[in-house]
Amino acid sequence: MNLSNLKPAEGSTKNRKRIGRGTGSGRGGTSTRGHKGAGSRSGKKTKIGFEGGQMPLQRRVPKVGFKNPNRVEYVGVNLDVLQELTDKYTLTTIDFATLREHGLASKNDLIKILGRGELKAKLEVTAHAFTATAQKAIEAAGGTIVKL
Repeated sequence: MNLSNLKPAEGSTKNRKRIGRGTGSGRGGTSTRGHKGAGSRSGKKTKIGFEGGQMPLQRRVPKVGFKNPNRVEYVGVNLDVLQELTDKYTLTTIDFATLREHGLASKNDLIKILGRGELKAKLEVTAHAFTATAQKAIEAAGGTIVKL
C-alpha cells in the first residue's frame, strides 16, 4: 500500500450537486432557485430569524421577567457540611482557601454560610456572607465569624 492508491471507503463520499450546468443536467435553468423573488437573486441576505415578512417568532412570543444585572451570586455552604469537614480533617478555622481545597468553591466564587444542620465544633469561619441562623449557630458553639 502507498499514498497513490488510498481511497475513501465505499459509499462514504458523494458527488456534490453541480448547479447551473445546462438543462440536460436537471439543475440548469433557474438552478434550483425557483422563479423570481429575493431568493432567486444573487446577493440575497436575510436577517437571522427573518420569516418572509411574517411576524418572527422572537417578536410573537411575549417578554417575561427581569434579569437584574447587579445580582450578587453566592455559593451556599451549610453548617452540616462545615461539621463534616471539621470531623474529617480536624479543622479549627475554615476560610476560602480551605473550601477551595476541598472542592466546595472555585476561584471567583463568593461564599455564603447557610444555617442547615447543626454545628458542634468551635470554629473560626471566614466567608463573604452569613445567614442570621448560621451566625447564631456558630457563635452558640463558641466560634467566631469573619466577613470578607
